[in-house]
Amino acid sequence: MATSLMLNNAACRCQEYLALCKLRVVSLIVFTAVIGMFLAVPGMVPGQILVAGTLGIGLVAAAAAAFNCLVEQKIDAVMARTRARPLPLGKLSNSQALLFSSLLGGAGMYLLYVFVNPLTMWLTLATFVGYAVIYTVILKPATPQNIVIGGASGAMPPVLGWAAVRGEVSHDALLLFLIIFAWTPPHFWALALYRKDEYARAGLPMLPVTHGEKFTRLHVLFYTFILLAVSVLPVTTGMSGWIYLLTALVLGAVFIAYGWGLWRSYSDALAKRTFRYSIWYLSLLFAGMLVDHYFYFPVG
Repeated sequence: MATSLMLNNAACRCQEYLALCKLRVVSLIVFTAVIGMFLAVPGMVPGQILVAGTLGIGLVAAAAAAFNCLVEQKIDAVMARTRARPLPLGKLSNSQALLFSSLLGGAGMYLLYVFVNPLTMWLTLATFVGYAVIYTVILKPATPQNIVIGGASGAMPPVLGWAAVRGEVSHDALLLFLIIFAWTPPHFWALALYRKDEYARAGLPMLPVTHGEKFTRLHVLFYTFILLAVSVLPVTTGMSGWIYLLTALVLGAVFIAYGWGLWRSYSDALAKRTFRYSIWYLSLLFAGMLVDHYFYFPVG
């Protein structure tokens, strides 16, 4: 009985630590990083790079998420979607969260430095600082452009994957960065639109709070057009072909339709659907890029 209770307590504690990692967000980060690895080579990614790079980038991303939870626990406590996180509920202490973040980050950096290459480790460290410190601590509470400026750190994963394989950052890797950078504002502003009141209570200057709903809706639409233009750039450089082009055009047209719908006739339900679609958009776009890549460069 005592052993069963201890195991249950240990399982609950593990779930609380995992909740700090924001696994759904981290999974998208790791996915785009892995796509960056495969796009960097015509054939198969070396096994050591694939395993160590994926694990290292994932661990550092989880560390950044945990640090974000630590810094924003007071904000999380007043927002419906985050108030059930372990720190606002007092299930974990600040010191436990900080130690957990440090251990994850340290392990990830070690893997990248020893088993991948130093450039990837340093770029990943810079990404951690960009998200956990520059965006979370400085930009988010200070400016409604926090998402636009801070989006640079969120756009880095495919660059990290590319650097892991090639040991350098080329113009093609920067195109992958640019796609996610352009995707970030309409993705987060769709969320901010239907969470506007929560952000206002938390005292965060998100765009719908500072400039109003109508202004934000216009900017969501504006950025979907920018995203469509940016998303076809890999075709113009020869990085991708017709399979990816078709994917980008179809997905981009649907995203624009969502943006147009928000602009013309807003509802919270539509904003939620737009936010959910934006996640599918990025996943399917990068998957289409991978399919296109191996259509032209088959393995074996």
